[in-house]
Amino acid sequence: MASESEVMAHLPGGDLRYVLRRSPRARRLRLVVHPRRGLVVSLPIASRRGWAHPDRLVQAFLVERESWIRHHLDRQAEEWERLAARPALDEGRRILYLGEPHRVRVVNAARGVRSTRVSRVGGYGTDELLIERAAQDRRPTAAILETWLRIRARAAISAALRRHAKGLGVTPGRLTIRDTTSRWGSCSRAGTLSFSWRLILAPPPALEAVAVHELCHLRVFGHGHAFQALLEARIPDHAAWRRWLRRNAADLHAALQE
Repeated sequence: MASESEVMAHLPGGDLRYVLRRSPRARRLRLVVHPRRGLVVSLPIASRRGWAHPDRLVQAFLVERESWIRHHLDRQAEEWERLAARPALDEGRRILYLGEPHRVRVVNAARGVRSTRVSRVGGYGTDELLIERAAQDRRPTAAILETWLRIRARAAISAALRRHAKGLGVTPGRLTIRDTTSRWGSCSRAGTLSFSWRLILAPPPALEAVAVHELCHLRVFGHGHAFQALLEARIPDHAAWRRWLRRNAADLHAALQE
């Protein structure tokens, strides 16, 4: 079980708060600028040999990379400022769906309609996600959209897994759709594949690249040369789509946020 704590680092450029995460899955010191949580430093658990007292190592690691960290934190702050200026969902916000901007439009359903309906309408440059809200539906617009998007994410991911499983010679186990914040997909040793529903917001090739990445783990559990060769043979441009997901992570994670 992972554990987390907030830590203040005293760096040459000033104090910097970060989240220290101890995880049994970690094999080394790693840092990421998380789209929601800021700087997260991950370490192996304290009982692992050599990791009981890593304070000096972490401090040196942060000092060495301070310029990179502050650059990405500043860019993240600018992203959140931009996102905060968006219209509310009910006021016509544009969100990505299948990698394309769609305006959210909410109207009252016809009298007597008991179930809220969501549909994709429009054409090139005028795409909308139309919500016809039933009178008795008191859910927030974000909850209505998330339910609709989760269903489509499961269908799209299931289809991608079916397209590639036979060619890879694997049989996927259980599929779960979650709202993960640090990974777009994961594969357990029991063969359970988990994915973020937010992949449905990205272009279909990005979703497919993540789905195949996790399928490849059913053959090779790790990210070594054998894994990379298997993945690249199936999805030659997977790295480009991973970069797209990194660049657009803030938009995807904040799509329905009010």
